[in-house]
Amino acid sequence: MAQQNVPLKDYRNIGIIAHIDAGKTTTTEGILYRTGINHKIGEVRGADGDSATTDWMAQEKERGITITSAAVTAFWKGHKINIIDTPGHIDFTAEVERSLRVLDGAVTVFDGKMGVEAQTETVWRQANKYGVPRICFINKINQIGGDFYKSLESIHNRLSKHALPIHLPIGFEKDINGVVDLVDMKAYTYTDYADKALVPGEIPADMLEKAKNARSLLVEAAVEAEDELFERFLNEGEESITIEDLKRALRKRVLAGDFFLVTGGDGRGVIVEKVLDLVADYMPSPLDVDAIQGTNPKTGDLVERQPADSEPLSALAFKIATDPFVGRLIFIRVYSGKLTAGSHVLNTTTGDKERIGRIVRMHADKREDIDMIGAGDIAAVVGLKGTFTGHTLSDPAHPLMLESIDFPEPPVSIAVEPKTKSDQEKMGIALQRLAEEDPTFRIHTDEETGQTIMSGMGELHLEILVDRMKREFNVEANVGEPQVAFRETIRGMAEAQGKHAKQTGGRGQFGDVWVRFEPTESGEGFEFVDEIKGGVVPQEYRKPVEKGIHDTLNGGVIAGYPMIGVKATLYDGSYHDVDSSELAFNLAGVLSVKEGIPKAKPVILEPVMKVEVSTPEDFMGDIIGDLNARRGRIDAMEDIPGGAKLVRAYVPLSNLFGYTNDIRSMSQGRAASTMELAQYEEVPPNVAQEIIAKRTNK
Repeated sequence: MAQQNVPLKDYRNIGIIAHIDAGKTTTTEGILYRTGINHKIGEVRGADGDSATTDWMAQEKERGITITSAAVTAFWKGHKINIIDTPGHIDFTAEVERSLRVLDGAVTVFDGKMGVEAQTETVWRQANKYGVPRICFINKINQIGGDFYKSLESIHNRLSKHALPIHLPIGFEKDINGVVDLVDMKAYTYTDYADKALVPGEIPADMLEKAKNARSLLVEAAVEAEDELFERFLNEGEESITIEDLKRALRKRVLAGDFFLVTGGDGRGVIVEKVLDLVADYMPSPLDVDAIQGTNPKTGDLVERQPADSEPLSALAFKIATDPFVGRLIFIRVYSGKLTAGSHVLNTTTGDKERIGRIVRMHADKREDIDMIGAGDIAAVVGLKGTFTGHTLSDPAHPLMLESIDFPEPPVSIAVEPKTKSDQEKMGIALQRLAEEDPTFRIHTDEETGQTIMSGMGELHLEILVDRMKREFNVEANVGEPQVAFRETIRGMAEAQGKHAKQTGGRGQFGDVWVRFEPTESGEGFEFVDEIKGGVVPQEYRKPVEKGIHDTLNGGVIAGYPMIGVKATLYDGSYHDVDSSELAFNLAGVLSVKEGIPKAKPVILEPVMKVEVSTPEDFMGDIIGDLNARRGRIDAMEDIPGGAKLVRAYVPLSNLFGYTNDIRSMSQGRAASTMELAQYEEVPPNVAQEIIAKRTNK
């Protein structure tokens, strides 16, 4: 591929992020076609069954959704653009999270018929969390119900007031045929979306006034970036700001991360050239991003590395994929230094040295071998055995530990068992591989029943994992009903003694502790506090006490669900010179939980989902009635483009299994819903009784 030697200032690492079905993959396809990688545009749901380049898994082709983030490299006007097409379905939120962690900028795609949707808010929040600068592309405005200005209004209402158009669409719905560029004040039009190029020309007379007003707003916002420009603008007016001034100032505003340029059009077509121009002109290069910070694992000191090939290597593994041809691929973002094929690197997370086998530049499921990747670049590596998502790779002589990626706990579980003996062994391997790829997928064995339990972010997530197990690993399995991952916690404070004293012939066992149990401030996790004065419990016995408490809380106290949000303070106790041991104090810790937690007002918590339903008005009453029947709390109702209504509600996950199908039949297939985990909440007493009864009759 030509144009390999691109200076770092012209690199762009960007993600395409959005709500499911907004047209991310189609937009990516349009970009690949325009940058010469594809010779034809892959429709996401092609009539001939042909599918998009970046949606290469069988499940993606069938469902028309993106599940894994595909990484693709393209070149545009001297810029090298690494694009990651991320999924919009909330069950695959980890894919978006880990992609944003390594990206410098993002293109947020909106469905012009719907405006801002549930997952648009989620990915927007994730991008805010990582400080990722964005540009906004309002897609599908050429379709019936597509409306650039209504969608822009929904961005202002739900995401940010600081989003201004840099292009205005020419035409409306099916008559859309280009944009007015507010920077150079020219019209760029096309006859057919598949045209080879945009034709520059004069702004249509009926749009001139609107374009001038929109440009004035853009200039006003831009000059805030530089004091000198602001002064000149105040003294000499808009005419004194040149196109170069405007572009430079807008870029500064966008890079600050709290100002967003908006464009719109048909993501399949030639208009994506304008999106590419915005990426090249306004998105950050690796040099615009702050130097990466990490810690020295030996000293714990904070270390800073500049994005330069001359610095020692630091890189983050952000994704694992099993490739049918080359095996395990690890996607890596290099922050500093160079990564060379055949070299040895240190996995700082595990402390092990690894050898880099091959380095491949990915084009979705096609690959091209390269010898080296430098600072600021993204590629995939073959041959790393012990490296997983969130691990840091660094120069063995200059170790550095980058911040890892946190993933939410999965709220839904299903039991899965192999159909035949031969499937049993294959299933173990398949589950392990899938868990390596996906950090929100967990597997454990239920000690009581011996069943294998799969946990994931939602029904669709688990359904696709079972499907992949069948197709990629030829494992036939029986799958149980989805189960909710309940949790337990405490609402009060209690003090308890845990005393383990056993006298058998010879040496006895003696451990005695007093522990105070109370809720943690955050309501999450487990905290252990050591308040022992003097040596009433010797230092070496305190860790075993903590382990005893922690392990018992993990097994639950009311109904056997893991207990969260508990702070345990060890404040007193006693020991025996001869009979005390680590085991005795571990058991004393266990007894303190059994004694204390029942007195600390224990309760069961359940995952509550934030549900958004978009529906024609005719079905509104039925949908609200149904949500109420599912113990839902209606949070808001609002109008959305196209004359439909949006209902937002909080509903317990246990009442939502099969909801997608229920809502379709309730609305003749015209309503759609999305859901994501909002928080854990206390279960009402009558429901708690049912849960306990079910668990104890197991």
